[in-house]
Order: sequence, then C-alpha cells, then structure tokens
Amino acid sequence: MNETLWNSVQEFDLDQPSGEYPFSIRLAKENRWTENFTEKAILEYKKFMYLAAISEVMVSPSAIVDVVWHQHLIFSQSYQDFCDLLGKAIQHVPSTHHKTQFDQFKRAAEQTARLYVNHFGQQPESIWKYDTMLGSLKLEPAKLKTGYFTLYGVLVFILLVLPFYYLLKPLYVRIDNPYFILGYMGVVLPLYVVLNLYNKNKIRQILNDFDRDSFVYHLQPFELIYLKTGRLSDVISGSVNELIDNGTIEISGQMISVSRNVQVESVEHAQIVAVLQDLGRMSYLQLLKILGTKAIFRNVSNSLDTFKYHFRQSKTFGKLFYNSFLVFALLLMFPLIRLITGVMRDKPVIQVVIIFVFLLFFIFSYLRKLSMILSAVAIPSWYENNIQYKRKAEEDWQWSYFLYGAAVLTPILIPFVNYGRNGWTDGGDGNSGGGGSSCGSSCGSSCGSCGGCGGD
Repeated sequence: MNETLWNSVQEFDLDQPSGEYPFSIRLAKENRWTENFTEKAILEYKKFMYLAAISEVMVSPSAIVDVVWHQHLIFSQSYQDFCDLLGKAIQHVPSTHHKTQFDQFKRAAEQTARLYVNHFGQQPESIWKYDTMLGSLKLEPAKLKTGYFTLYGVLVFILLVLPFYYLLKPLYVRIDNPYFILGYMGVVLPLYVVLNLYNKNKIRQILNDFDRDSFVYHLQPFELIYLKTGRLSDVISGSVNELIDNGTIEISGQMISVSRNVQVESVEHAQIVAVLQDLGRMSYLQLLKILGTKAIFRNVSNSLDTFKYHFRQSKTFGKLFYNSFLVFALLLMFPLIRLITGVMRDKPVIQVVIIFVFLLFFIFSYLRKLSMILSAVAIPSWYENNIQYKRKAEEDWQWSYFLYGAAVLTPILIPFVNYGRNGWTDGGDGNSGGGGSSCGSSCGSSCGSCGGCGGD
C-alpha cells in the first residue's frame, strides 16, 4: 500500500468549502442516511477511489459507493482537487446495459473485491453487498400492507357478526351481565399480557437478527434520543444545552442569544450559532422552529422515519400485526355479540357498551403503536443495557443525555424545553415516504447502471 497517498486520501475533506449544506450533509439528506452510515459510505468511497488510482485494471463501485461518487461529481471543483491528489483523472463510466459491458463490469467488481482485500481486508457488507442503507436489515416487503389487511379484516369481521350471533346467543341468554363481564375480563387481561410479551420478545429477536454491521448498531446518541421520544425538539435542545454549558449561548429572561465567548465543537453547534448571529436574539420557540428546518437536524428525523416506515412495510412486522389484529378482533366479537343480544332482548347494556368502546379504542391505540416497540423501546434498550455506552456517558455529554434524559440538562434550559414541547409540533414519523436512497444523478445508483471507472 502507498501509505503516503492513502493518508492524504483519508485527510481529504469533502466538506470543503464548509457551510450550512456541505457535501456530507447533502449526501445524508438526499439519501436519508444516518450520520455514521454517511461517514462509513464516504470512507468506502475514498478506499474505492484509492484503488482506482493505483490499479491498472478497471474497478467497479458498489451501489452505495456509486451514490457517493455521483454526489462528488456534482461538486466539480472538489472532485477535480481529489483527482489531482490521486494523481489520476478517475472517469465515471455509465452502463449502456449491453451484454458485453455487463460482463466487463462483473469482472471489474471481482477485481475490485480482490484489490480491496489485499489493501484493506474484508469489504463491509453494509456498504458493498446491499443497494441501500436499509438492505442490511434483510426485511422483505409485505405482500399485503397492514392498511389493506385492516380493511379486509374489518369487512370479514362484519360478515362474521351474524354467524357468531346465532352461535353465542343460546349461551348469552343464560349468563347475567356481572358474570359475563367478570368472566370476559378474566380472559382478556391474561391474553393481552401473553400477546404483549410475545410481541416484545419477537421484536427483540428481530433486532438481534439484524446484521451487526448495519446502521442500527451504529447510531449516534441524538439519533437514539429521536427514536426514543419521537421529538426532534429534544435533539435540538441537547445541542443548545451544550452551547449554554460552554458559555456560547446565554439566556436573558425569555430570550436567547449568542455571547461573546463562542466555542463551536460540532456542525450542529455551528448551525445554531449561525442562526442566532444572523437573526439576533429570539425566543426559544422561534429558535426551535428555525432549526427544525435545517438539514443538519432534519437528517436525524428523515433517516430514522424512513427506517421506521421500512419496518412497518415489512413482512416481518406484518406477521406481528396480523396476529395481533386477529386476536383483538376475536376478543372484540364477544362483547359486540353480547351487546346485540342485550339490545334484541331489551336488556340494560350500558356496562357492555362501555367495555366495547374502551376495548375498541385500546385496540386501535395498541395496533398503531405496535411498530414503535422496535424503535422506541427495543433499540434504545439495547444501547442502554450495553456497558460500553454507559462508560461513554461518563466522558461524553451526548451519551449521558441519551441515557439519563432531561436530568442532565442545565436547570435554566428545562422550562424552555417544556414550553417548546407544548408549543412546537415536530415533523414526526408521518413525513417519511418510501425508504430507499436516491443518487441524485441521471446515471442511476447501482453498479449495473454506472459500472466502473477508467483512468486517463
């Protein structure tokens, strides 16, 4: 390996010139990638370009590396400087989908793998094997979406009311309400406990089955906070708190502003300071609303909302949803038939109505929140129970904030945080659309589309 060249490649900063929307932030935003995955993809891109520079044979990127390459080509001056550093003009060769070219790109991919192993060891599968960040989760899409299943399930439920009525009526006319209610609750509560434990255990198993090289096991503390609370305002509050602690931000009354002692330690800090310097003193709620539109913070919610959407659309989650829906539908049928029987016999049914309505709302709430067990409970719990992150919390404020929440915030900020939660609505989970990545270039984003590269 040419250590001198590789060290120079590693040190090359793709985010220069810096600003609110530099290379890495734009790359993460357009592809809905997490912070660590973006950094890893950029590193693998640098490795690929190094191999292209030192190799006399054609090399070919993975789909994800190709996305980074496409993005860098748009930053033409940076790309030119990078090629100058490499000592070689690395040309991007798009595919025409001709059979001979397909064979050429296949050989190039094999050559790339051999070169990579010789210089860097095994290729990380999360970057080199899969087409998107979500690919390493190995979640197959459900053939029947939960929304359609719910619609069909409700229709079937309605059609079964009449058969169940004639089946249960002879039994119900011999059971008085107090005994029915007590017996029904004696069945419902244990069954719910068993179902809930089953779902939580299955979701923990799903998490354990994820590839340990996947982004799920390499999340940053602010990303975990968003998963846990679903509030982007909590993420922003964490960064603001750090600036208050180091004296960069000062609070006077209900207003927040930048002090004369500015200490910026991250891109999040730089964004907050830039907003306050540009717009001057403002209320905390105003600051939250402005920062909530900035890519550096929006990337957190976008990437994780895409992940949550992807999980909800998977066959794995579908099975949990279908089973839970069927169990609850069966449980709901019994008080409904009891209600119909009581009305037909002119009996008091107010207690049954209360139970039925309560159960209906409970079922709706449970099924709606079922997909959140993975993101809001299982994943944060894995990090909370991992000893290395507890150790990190002793030295890193952000990890401490994730583990201990508002207890580590400076007291002067807590009233503003509480007010911000009540006065500002986050984008939340509903703004996620599909869940894949986009290369942002007309050439496409897969090896089959862009093939490889050649020298000059």
